[in-house]
Amino acid sequence: MTTRQRGKLKIFMGYAAGVGKTYKMLEEAHALRSQGKDIVVGYFEPHGRQDTIDKVAGLELVPRRHFEYRGCSFEEMDTDKVLERHPQICAVDELPHTNVPGSLRSKRWEDVEVILDAGIDVLTTMNIQHLESLNDQVRHITGIVVRETVPDWIIQKADEVLMIDLTPRALLHRLERGVVYKGEQAQRALQNFFREPTLVALRELALREAAHEVGHRIASSEAAGAQPGVPPHLRNEQRILVYVTPDPKTAMVIRRARRVSDFLGAECFAVAVQPPGSSDPSENSSRRAIETHLNFARNLHLDAHMLEGRDPATVVIDFARHNQVTQIFVIRPRTGVLSRDPVQKIIDTAKDMEIVIVSDRDPVKRR
Repeated sequence: MTTRQRGKLKIFMGYAAGVGKTYKMLEEAHALRSQGKDIVVGYFEPHGRQDTIDKVAGLELVPRRHFEYRGCSFEEMDTDKVLERHPQICAVDELPHTNVPGSLRSKRWEDVEVILDAGIDVLTTMNIQHLESLNDQVRHITGIVVRETVPDWIIQKADEVLMIDLTPRALLHRLERGVVYKGEQAQRALQNFFREPTLVALRELALREAAHEVGHRIASSEAAGAQPGVPPHLRNEQRILVYVTPDPKTAMVIRRARRVSDFLGAECFAVAVQPPGSSDPSENSSRRAIETHLNFARNLHLDAHMLEGRDPATVVIDFARHNQVTQIFVIRPRTGVLSRDPVQKIIDTAKDMEIVIVSDRDPVKRR
């Protein structure tokens, strides 16, 4: 019995709507079709852009699945039909999309994972602001919290990431001509997200991410080709731990630690502590919040642990030393001389490790 080979993933990445990601994806789909490849379009979002709509002509479209939700009709990619059709390649627009309630999977990237596991190659699109580890930076730049995100490991596992670049001035010209959005929607965009300083900052973020991905892939390739007995190129002995608490800002700390660990090539843990003999973690709001954070960490492929102990700081430090952790990421401790905040005790006690205090930043104020 042969094991089915996983499909290859190619991501067309941009920094904003309208830079040409979907157009380039469909252009490649046509090129592959002309080479005799069996390719279909699993999902395509036209956004009323005529040049993109024209580009899908001549490609096979897999029928969508229809849903009724709260009195409205929705269409989603029918993953089962894609699997039944089983082409060589499937083009899927808008990877970060959240599926309508009632779908088998909550996110489109989860559907794409199923398609890849079936041995089908996938072409897909997304913008840099939907990358999970950049969520806080994007909020700082734009003042907007992006709700639809893709875990970083999806991009890291991709076989190819192609950055679709367009200067902010050229993108604004497209918007002003009505190519990206029409009428009032275009005017609202110009007054909000599509401001030149915002676009410049997002583009720089996208270009830095592209450079990081190139460096990461070169280092991985060189490490894979290293001779036996020779340490892998850029091998790093750093290990990172995130102290998980019920505080909502813990999610920000997890994202920051995930990103740093990716840059360092470091193992990353997420650790929470509950008193011994505690009952079901879902019994109170604090434990529910902690479990939510741990699940979020697992989704980002952190090694998550719920430990027991009456002194959380001591438990965390013991775990860190046992696992040779070099950096502990924490939220800013509560102020006050009499504070018994475990975070403050970790800062005071773990002198043999680097403590990284992750502070929230206010979004850039718009003028």
